[in-house]
Amino acid sequence: MAETDPKSVQDLTAVVQTLLQQMQDKFQTMSDQIIGRIDDMSCRIDDLERNIADLMMQAGVEELEGENKTPASNKG
Repeated sequence: MAETDPKSVQDLTAVVQTLLQQMQDKFQTMSDQIIGRIDDMSCRIDDLERNIADLMMQAGVEELEGENKTPASNKG
């Protein structure tokens, strides 16, 4: 029985090492996916900021044109 104990300990150690390696691989995969999604979100936010800036610029130009027309009609 003394001979089976070291073997069972070695087997248990091998199983634990295998499980830990599998967990590490899964966490690495999840980490890579999260980082990828964060990068995608960053690109989307950048696009959204550009679109908002464009819309604000267009709205600002239209507001300025509207303001220029209003005083002209009040004067006339």
